[in-house]
Amino acid sequence: MPTPEERLTELGLHLPQPTKLPEGLHLPFEFVNIRGDRLLFSGHPKNAMDGSIGGPFGVVGGDMTTEQAYAEARDVGLTVLANIKDEIGELSRITGWVRVFGMVTSAEGYSEQHLAVNGFSDLVIDVFGPDVGRHARSAIGVYGLPMGFAMEIEGEVLISR
Repeated sequence: MPTPEERLTELGLHLPQPTKLPEGLHLPFEFVNIRGDRLLFSGHPKNAMDGSIGGPFGVVGGDMTTEQAYAEARDVGLTVLANIKDEIGELSRITGWVRVFGMVTSAEGYSEQHLAVNGFSDLVIDVFGPDVGRHARSAIGVYGLPMGFAMEIEGEVLISR
């Protein structure tokens, strides 16, 4: 079985640099928080390849279609993996995906948040396989997210020590 990094290469995907906060932005929390064999990742937007915050910005079901949001959620997944890899070294230390929680800034009446966040879930299963990658998940619509993000995704994985 290929490592997650090898699987990313097979899929033609590249991780961005870990998140670099804009100058002057203070966050009183960590993007990745390890507690024993649990790794919790805070709500993530996506990064540009240089690690700068890259959105997505806007309202799904208004500024962005479900299909576009699906692709953006996949990119959020790559950012999450980049930040986890930066913290633990090798993605193969992830022994199980526990839960994922996707928040989608939604136009009034929009009800396809679950389809948008599938971009994240499908990436996890594509990279880690169905045994390690399977997870519980919720996807909700919200009126707004920080900095005008169209989505933010958080969750929890189990890691080997």
